[in-house]
Amino acid sequence: MNHTQLRSFHAVATEGGFTAASKILNVGQPTITTQVKALERNFNIELFHRRGRRVELTEAGTDLFHIVQRIVSLEAEAENTLNAYGGFQTGRLYVGAVGPYHATEMLSTFHERYPGIRLSVKVGNSTEMVEQILDYSVDVAVLAHVEDDPRIFAMPYSRHPVVVFVNKSHRFAGRRQIGLAELEGEPMVLREVGSTTRLAFDTALQEAGVRIEPVMEIGSREAVWLAVARGIGIGVVSGFEYIPHPDLHTVSVSDADIYTTAHVNCLAERRDARLISAFFDIAEALNAPQNIGGRITPRASGS
Repeated sequence: MNHTQLRSFHAVATEGGFTAASKILNVGQPTITTQVKALERNFNIELFHRRGRRVELTEAGTDLFHIVQRIVSLEAEAENTLNAYGGFQTGRLYVGAVGPYHATEMLSTFHERYPGIRLSVKVGNSTEMVEQILDYSVDVAVLAHVEDDPRIFAMPYSRHPVVVFVNKSHRFAGRRQIGLAELEGEPMVLREVGSTTRLAFDTALQEAGVRIEPVMEIGSREAVWLAVARGIGIGVVSGFEYIPHPDLHTVSVSDADIYTTAHVNCLAERRDARLISAFFDIAEALNAPQNIGGRITPRASGS
C-alpha cells in the first residue's frame, strides 16, 4: 500500500466514479483504475461495487474511506500550518452551514482578510453538517444549535428572535403584539418538524399549553413566506430570515421569548488548527457585543 493508491481510492470514493476521479487528480483513468485494483489485490478485498460508470463503497471501502479522509485532512492541515507562516497566501477551507444566512457575514469577512484562501461552502441540514464535521468533509460548520457530542467544539455566534407574520388582510395586521394563546385555532404555515425554528416555536407552545393545527408544513423558509403572502395562514420564521414586503406584517409575541441561535462548530481535536482557528477568530470578532447587536457572549461547549 502506498500514498498514491490511497489518494486514487479517496478520489474515486469522493467523486463517485473513476472518470470523475481522473479529472480531479488530472491523471489518466487507466492509472486510477490500476492503483485501486492494486490496493484491492494486495489485501484480497473489494473496495467498490461497480455499477456501470458509478461506484459504491463496500463495507471495507467505507471503513477505509473514514481513515483516508482523516489522512487527507491532516495533509491539508499540515499545508495550512506551513502556509500560515507565510501569511495564508494559499489554502482551502471547507465550510458547512444549515443556510446561507448563518454564514454569509463570516465568509465575507474571512475572504476580505485572507483573499488567497479558497472557501468551499456546503449547505445542508444540521444532521448532514454534523456528519460532515465528524468525517472531515468540512472543517467548520455553522449550525443553529449545540450538538450534544463531546467530539465537537461549539462557539455561540448569534441569537435571533422567532417572528410571527401575517398577510396585510389578516386581523392581526393592525397590531404590534399578540399573546401566544391567540394563535390557537388560527391557520398556521410552519417549517417542517425538526427544523430549529419549528423546535423553538413548538417548545414555546408546549410550555404555554397552546395547541395549534398547521395547515401547511414546508421545508423552506422562502416557501413559508410565499404561502403567507398568498393569505394561506400565519407564518413563523427566524427573524433574520424574514423578508419585509408591503403585503406582510410582523407581530411580536408578548408573553414568550422565542429565539434561535447560530453556533460555529468544528472537531474539538482540530480547534487549534491554524486555518480553523483563523475562522473562529473572525467569528469571535464579529460576535463581540460592542460591535454588533444581537450577538451572544462566546463560550466553548462540547455538549
